[in-house]
Amino acid sequence: MGSWNDFNDAQSNTNLIPKGTLAKVRLTIRPGGFDDAPQGWTGGYATRGSTGAVYLNGEFTVTEGQYARRKIFTLIGLHSPKGPDWANMGRSLVRGMLNSARGISDKDMSPEAQAARRISGFADLDGIEFVARIDIGTDASGDDKNEIRGAITPDHREYGQVMGTAPVAAASSGAPDFASAAHQTAYEAQAPAPHGRPSWAD
Repeated sequence: MGSWNDFNDAQSNTNLIPKGTLAKVRLTIRPGGFDDAPQGWTGGYATRGSTGAVYLNGEFTVTEGQYARRKIFTLIGLHSPKGPDWANMGRSLVRGMLNSARGISDKDMSPEAQAARRISGFADLDGIEFVARIDIGTDASGDDKNEIRGAITPDHREYGQVMGTAPVAAASSGAPDFASAAHQTAYEAQAPAPHGRPSWAD
């Protein structure tokens, strides 16, 4: 046990899941009440920010293993008045989520695979379970926070293990990381995520 006069060797209280961890997660969309039927945004799932950006407010819960029940908050971009990047990153993440959840290779362009990448609405994403690569970014205050930037598909050699068992540290083998998205710049964050933890959009 360490000294009660010197706390330099005390454990840091960052409480973050290590960068690169692969974990099976379940998405819960926190409804924002914004609909735009021509875009297919119905059911009240989308949120519209103060500057016009639209996103899904995602709460990703680790379902099993060492980090079970831990929650990670990440926004999934749908539209930004600043340009297409926000929506493109959101679409990339959702494609990866569908591939991962439905066991489809990212390279599979068969009619069956294409059908599996289609949804009838955001309700199809609410509750979806997939393998995520967990990363570390910063919130609006500059503090470290966990983020989900991409999904792992069956192309990844650890997909089967993680989808059926516990999270494991990602190997640095150079294996492809499909559907990963670039970090979204801070100005796009329109609203603080739950518990005062603003997030970026994928």
